[in-house]
Amino acid sequence: MGKSKKGTSNHSYSMSRQKYRMNNVTINIKHWFAKAFNTSILQKSRMPWVDYLRGIAILLVVYRHALIGIERSGIIIPQYLMTANMIFYSFRMPLFFIVSGLFIGGTLAKKNLKQIAFIKFENLLYPYFIWAFIQITLQIILVKFVNSDRGLKDYTYLFYQPRALDQFWYLPALFNATMIYVLIKTKLRPQPWMQIVLGLILYFVSPLITDISMLSDWMEFYLFFAIGDIGATFFFKDSVQRFFKSPLTLLALIPVFTATQLFYLTQPEEYYRNNLLGQTEFLAIAFIGCLSMFVLAFRFQAWKTAPFLRIIGFHSLYIYVIHVLVIAFFRVLLTKLIGIYNPFVLLICDIAFGVSIPVMFYNLVVKDNIGWFLFSLRKPGTTRPPSSEKLKVVHSKVE
Repeated sequence: MGKSKKGTSNHSYSMSRQKYRMNNVTINIKHWFAKAFNTSILQKSRMPWVDYLRGIAILLVVYRHALIGIERSGIIIPQYLMTANMIFYSFRMPLFFIVSGLFIGGTLAKKNLKQIAFIKFENLLYPYFIWAFIQITLQIILVKFVNSDRGLKDYTYLFYQPRALDQFWYLPALFNATMIYVLIKTKLRPQPWMQIVLGLILYFVSPLITDISMLSDWMEFYLFFAIGDIGATFFFKDSVQRFFKSPLTLLALIPVFTATQLFYLTQPEEYYRNNLLGQTEFLAIAFIGCLSMFVLAFRFQAWKTAPFLRIIGFHSLYIYVIHVLVIAFFRVLLTKLIGIYNPFVLLICDIAFGVSIPVMFYNLVVKDNIGWFLFSLRKPGTTRPPSSEKLKVVHSKVE
């Protein structure tokens, strides 16, 4: 009997040790996951609808670039996936500029022009030059595996033709639109309607100088940035907030959004860029699309659902600059090495990896001061020009 009790005791001890180890493994996995995806932001006092909105927008960006990459690989894409891409394209980028414009007034109230210029350069132009250079270089080296046919000439596009550099055009466009808008607002002090008129003029003129997209890009979206800033005066009023938060508003917008998007699909993309009537129609379609996304973001906030969208939205900048490299790598891996050519499977995998890998890379590498130089001029912890904090800067960009 003594041996039996001893054996039972040893067995219980062994089971306890195994359970202890399992608990430690589980805790370590949870800790790693929380760090890799920075889940602590979900507990912070923020405006969740902003993160939801950016999360929706950046997912649409990744969707478009993943789909284009698959198509350029010679894989036949179902028409419904191409149609969805066209719908998303009608409001995706205007949405980024409107959101950025919403917060520029708050930034101006706290910082002078020199501080704003430094912050915007560090958080928009600096990562643009760093990551565009990296992407061009890898595309040249790995020319046999990627869809892009790059050469040394492509490095010159960094300074005058960012539209030729895949997704990167948005960063200098937002920098230029922001700085020119702020200069005009602070130095000339025009009436709000004058900024709208200027934005309209720039918008309709922009297609005439697309050969220099460093100019035409910010001109095209200056209007949306101005609307964001001017609209902020009304946007944060309680009555307007209640309008956005109301489920009835979402229900009313669904048929309007659907109708405008169906109308948008009746013409090719070029029609909305190179035709005066098409440009005008695009404005109305884009505004309705943006309004619908704002209302949807507020509903997500009210439902307290899909927290992953908030995490994605918070890290939208890092996803934006890295995702094309990631989806290209996994597309080649899945097609060339594993033999997967199903467009739907490829799209799902590309989106999943294109979103998650940049988030993990930033939180596990950049934030730990290993790769800080990839996104910042100064190592975290060193002296910076007076500013509130980097967190608020991320909210005022992209995106």
